[in-house]
This record gives sequence, structure tokens and C-alpha cells, in this order.
Amino acid sequence: MFSSAEDLKPCLQARGFKKRIRSVTTKILCISWGVMLSIQLVSAELRLKIEETKATGNKAVMKLSLKNKFAEKIESARAQVFLLNDEGKVVGQAVQWVIGGTKDKLPLEHDATRPFKFVIPVEKPFTKSKITVTRIILEGGKSIDPKGNFIVEGEGN
Repeated sequence: MFSSAEDLKPCLQARGFKKRIRSVTTKILCISWGVMLSIQLVSAELRLKIEETKATGNKAVMKLSLKNKFAEKIESARAQVFLLNDEGKVVGQAVQWVIGGTKDKLPLEHDATRPFKFVIPVEKPFTKSKITVTRIILEGGKSIDPKGNFIVEGEGN
């Protein structure tokens, strides 16, 4: 009936298959690209989980769990914590290297988890906390923009 693909082409074009094939191929490519991009975006991050925050006297201790979801190890990361009262006013704040930053603090390997205690001086009682990562340095000294590359989970946010 048909001896080659060229003989089949006019028949398929007449029935609208060319447009459908292009449309389906384009959709598949777009979906594949979107899935690959979302996998890459989800996997490249530093996760900070707030385990608990306790106030004792004129300080608060925030227990964190840090997880590296980057492909490389994190050499250092710096975080800032704000403690807020009911009115949203800052009653305590602190900045610390949560990973690395000094020779005695080790880097965080890929897919590893490590606890960290954040000590924050407090002026008055607080009801909420806000934590943000201000700097992330990956293996080899590669500095990346922390915005969008960390996730905070847990209480007070």
C-alpha cells in the first residue's frame, strides 16, 4: 500500500495528523522541561526546621535542624533570627554562622542533617520568630544568593 514514509505523509497531512503530532510533541517537551526544572529547584536548598524555642531569663534558645539538599556540600551558611511580640515589634535578634564560618565548625555534606542551637538575647516576652538565611557558601567557595535557596519549617513562622 505505502512503500515509504514519504508516501504516507500526504495522507496524514490531509487528516490533520501533522498538527496533532506537533501539538502533542510540544506538550510532552514542555511538561518534561517543567518537571526537570521543578526537580532541580526543589533539590537545591538549605532546609531549616525549628524544633523548639524556649525563653529562659533574658535569652531564648532556638533549636534548629539543618538539612543540605544542594548537590554540593555547604561550607558555610549565616542566619539571622528575629523574635517578635504580639504587636510585631522586634524584642530580640541575633546573627550567627549556622554552618561553618570558623575552622572549628565543619561543613554540611550533601543530604546530611545537623542540629544547631541559636541563642538570642531577649528584651521582652515574644510570641513569634522569623529566621532568614543571609549567606550560603558552597564547596569551593562558590557564594550563592540565599533568596529562594532555603526553606524554614516549624513553629513561629
